[in-house]
Amino acid sequence: MSSAAIGREASTAERVGAPIVLGVVVVALWQLLAGSGLIEAYLLPSPLAIGQEIAEFLPSMLSAAGLTGLNALVGLLVGTLLGIVGALLASATRLVDGMLAPVVAALSVVPIVALAPVLNSAFGADAQTGRQLIAALAAFVPVFINTARGLRQTRPVHRDLMRVYAASPWQTMRTITLRTAAPFTFTGIRLASSLAVISALVAEYFGGPRGGLGGLISTSAASSAYARAWAYVVAAIVLGLVFYLVALAIERLVSRRR
Repeated sequence: MSSAAIGREASTAERVGAPIVLGVVVVALWQLLAGSGLIEAYLLPSPLAIGQEIAEFLPSMLSAAGLTGLNALVGLLVGTLLGIVGALLASATRLVDGMLAPVVAALSVVPIVALAPVLNSAFGADAQTGRQLIAALAAFVPVFINTARGLRQTRPVHRDLMRVYAASPWQTMRTITLRTAAPFTFTGIRLASSLAVISALVAEYFGGPRGGLGGLISTSAASSAYARAWAYVVAAIVLGLVFYLVALAIERLVSRRR
């Protein structure tokens, strides 16, 4: 085996092994700290107690993660579609760009904590629509901003070359502009994937039908089942990681085909 191959294997082992070792050390220190009596259990339950709650309530966690994941997925798809379409319109005309810029700036600072109860009341206590809209709002902003930036990265010389070839505006858009913007769009989608999960969780936490991870975290904390609440938090973290990794996998698959 060549030294270069050995170096690549060592590098891969370091990238995979280092986070695992760090995680084990953190969990071990956490367990020691929680069992020392210096911190009350309601402030920081031990990993062992959280693991026991995960094992006991795993079916409800999977069901809740499915509901929260569905709300986040709907919001992510809607927000991504609107973000891409909005960015295309903004790049096409200065008028639309001027109108959308302040709207996007305002949407980026909308407090989810205040918006969630309003939408839950507007669409009914038993509807998931408000939560999906909040997730869509959270996903829209990063997708729009990154896509709009990517659409402006096309070099003038490339546009001039397509004009010399008598290419239509659609051909120029498809072969030059969209290909240049694609990496920026996928960066926005990766950011939006995690934000959609977080926003759906926050929306569930502040009212509406109970059944998602956010609602179960709130219910568990209110009933002083703190280890159980942390167990649902762990499930939410795993769900967010799944969304992010799927978005990353799709980006790499599309990049290879390109």
